[in-house]
Amino acid sequence: MRFAFLQEPPFCFTDASAVLGGCDAMLADKVCQLLELESFSPIETEFAELLPGLASGRWDMTTGLFISDERLKLVDFTRPIWMLPDGLLVAKNNPRDFDGYRSVAEDGAALIGVISGQVQHQTALQNNVPSERIRIFATQAEAADAVAAGAVHAYASVAMAHRGYLGRHPEADLAVINVPAEEKQPAAGAFALAKGNAALLQRIDSCLGHLLGSTWHREMMGEYGFSGSDIDRLL
Repeated sequence: MRFAFLQEPPFCFTDASAVLGGCDAMLADKVCQLLELESFSPIETEFAELLPGLASGRWDMTTGLFISDERLKLVDFTRPIWMLPDGLLVAKNNPRDFDGYRSVAEDGAALIGVISGQVQHQTALQNNVPSERIRIFATQAEAADAVAAGAVHAYASVAMAHRGYLGRHPEADLAVINVPAEEKQPAAGAFALAKGNAALLQRIDSCLGHLLGSTWHREMMGEYGFSGSDIDRLL
């Protein structure tokens, strides 16, 4: 099982010894073991390459992605593996007093960063952030560095991804702002597979049905900062 991942804690990340960790990686590896698939082979890539890589056969499954109608035209998704709200990564103490996308829109000089191809780009537009004030980055690290340097004033992603980043970079003078539900409801994410493999998709979904919410799953997710309510929201 060739598994495409990003450096995006707490979902997937490598440590100093290049060992892969993260909740998505651990769940994918567990599924691979239980289904007795071929050896679990992680492949690092960038977000913009995840879906093209599936289509071209470079890997068999990706780390979790938000499910969208547009993406469903290109790939098949497993059952959801998390359901999470958005957040903004901002300078420590939130000097511009942001409380969500709309406050960024109302600040006429504020720039917001997003990752190329991620749904937060569209969410920012839907919440009245002008396109000319949106900056696009390839990776989480690049976007976070841009906030730290003042090149952008906020970076939009999953709030848990921001917390995962700060957990691994405690020296960063950054903070996380939760996006209110009226701007963006928590959304479901799932593993993505190439179209045309219904049998494998069914097997993975069946396995996930037994794993999600289990004692193993709750303990594993807890190690990466997820609460019981995060898991209950999914279930």
